[in-house]
Amino acid sequence: MKDSSQKKLREKFIKSGVKMIGPETIFFSKDTKIGKKVTIEPYVVIGSNVKIGNNVIIKSFSHLESCKIENKVQIGPYARIRPDTILKEGSKVGNFVEIKKSTLGNKSKVNHLSYVGDAQIGKSVNIGAGTITCNYDGVNKNKTIIKDKVFIGSNSSLVAPITLNKDSIVGAGSVITKNVRKQSLALTRSPQLEVKNYKRKKK
Repeated sequence: MKDSSQKKLREKFIKSGVKMIGPETIFFSKDTKIGKKVTIEPYVVIGSNVKIGNNVIIKSFSHLESCKIENKVQIGPYARIRPDTILKEGSKVGNFVEIKKSTLGNKSKVNHLSYVGDAQIGKSVNIGAGTITCNYDGVNKNKTIIKDKVFIGSNSSLVAPITLNKDSIVGAGSVITKNVRKQSLALTRSPQLEVKNYKRKKK
């Protein structure tokens, strides 16, 4: 899109009340829709077919395309929101998080360093740092379903197809391959070994 077109889009959104920090670094599409009381920080790219609700904050270096952002959502910095993603009201996507073809429920959080693909995530879910949905088996894309109030510990791998039921917990560092019952703790972890008075090899 030409610079003049971008300038017009920026001016249109500023007039409608969008707060932009460094507007010359922010890029929109012709079909971008933005609600009220939205703040966009520098170096944000908004691709085609993006709808943004009210009271949304999009932090620097985030990229959005073909997605729906509901009210009171916070995104970024350094977040990538890919096509067919819906971020429900009050949800939060933090830094270095990629979400594809997924719904993130009301007040759910994916705060750091995670990949969420082909997932249906309920309300008030907390997804710990470094968690990934293993959605592709080399042939098919498989679905991850996470029900309300699930807590997923950091550095966990969720091997789809899989369902984590309401109020369940996944312990940090787990590889989860089977469905998890509600109100239960799922954990896969090798025993920790410790060799006392271990002598390091010398060069």
